[in-house]
Amino acid sequence: MRAALYTRVSTRDKGQETANQLRQLRDFCAKQGWTIVHEYEDQESGGKADRAQFKAMMADAAQRKFDVLLFWALDRLSREGVFETHVYLKRLDDVGVRFRSFTEPYLDSCGMFRDAVISILAVIAKQERVRISERVCAGLSRARAHGTRSGNPIGRPKVVFDRGKAVEMRNIGKSWREIAQACGVGVTTVRRAYSSTSGDQGLPKHAA
Repeated sequence: MRAALYTRVSTRDKGQETANQLRQLRDFCAKQGWTIVHEYEDQESGGKADRAQFKAMMADAAQRKFDVLLFWALDRLSREGVFETHVYLKRLDDVGVRFRSFTEPYLDSCGMFRDAVISILAVIAKQERVRISERVCAGLSRARAHGTRSGNPIGRPKVVFDRGKAVEMRNIGKSWREIAQACGVGVTTVRRAYSSTSGDQGLPKHAA
């Protein structure tokens, strides 16, 4: 049996390295009588799909350059989520490559329970997708209840300031700029508020 090893540590896993994983995986292969033909090693987050060695491993698997993939734990293989991880394992199985988790013996497609393992993972992945869909629908419902798809209020937010003060200042001849500065708002806001309050009739022409 030609075996490939996949190891990974995240750059955030301070003090960790793949050497410990490799030692255990190599020992396991020796006990199984498997011949190691390739070792893939990534040092980046498992939440990313574009890991260089991971992509190389999947490409080699598609070409049947090895018969079984051995990884230390499922979260070392991928942390993208149950659905995405199941897709990767299914791709391996579809091209005839078996997989085995060193620390999780139940994740083993090499034995007689291969079909059961794949089916169970498929069910778990489906449930995760259902939960994600339910959360998205619930979020959209909350958003629509607030008037928008995002949940943000429709239109520009209402500016709160003392409109009576603005009217009084305008009536005694203050300019729009002076009123705006005194009220802490923009000139356009002051003009609009004054117009809606008093009709903006008979205004002093000098105070622009």
